[in-house]
Parts: sequence; C-alpha cells; structure tokens
Amino acid sequence: VQLQASGGGLVQSGGSLRLSCAASASISSINVMGWHRQVPGKSREVVALITGGSATVYSDSVKGRFTISRDNAKNSLYLQMNNLNPDDTGVYYCYVLSPTLYWGQGTLVTVSS
Repeated sequence: VQLQASGGGLVQSGGSLRLSCAASASISSINVMGWHRQVPGKSREVVALITGGSATVYSDSVKGRFTISRDNAKNSLYLQMNNLNPDDTGVYYCYVLSPTLYWGQGTLVTVSS
C-alpha cells in the first residue's frame, strides 16, 4: 500500500488545518490507521489512530482539538486539526497496519505564534 499525505502548511496559532492521506489500495479491510508526528530532535510520537470499527484514540496533547476520520469509499484517512499551537509543529506521517506497517511520506505542519 502506498500512502500520500497532504494538507500541511503554515498556520497561525489558533488556526486549523486538515490533513489527508490517500491510499493506493482499498482500506476497507485495514483495521488500524493513524497519524504520528515528528519534531526535529525528538522521536516520532503518536497523534491519533482509528480502527475499522471507527473507534478512535488520541494522545493527551491533541485530545479535544484534533479529529481523526476515515472514508473507506475514498480510500482516505483524515486529520482535522483545530486550535493549533506552536507545539503542534512537526512532520505528520500517516500509516496503516494491515498487518504490515506502511508509512506515508509526511507532510510538514508549521504553527507560528
């Protein structure tokens, strides 16, 4: 499965962005999909994940601000990010676990104060 992430950019603190992750194959049978992010100098961290049954898990740092969703008909994963702050700056990577782990190429999010 190839994954193409998009939607990153530069936004002011308090703003919003919507990330998309398009898969090259059907995702209907994929149970776990999600987003991680990486800040320079730090290890990659979990942001959110969603299961085939649409159960969701969020890191404490984004809970209440970010919403993960999936559209199986469009073979796509999304991350709606609201009320962004400078700590959200980083490269965001989408992934699927099917059961092999596949990563997208990353999309850069920069939040200015």
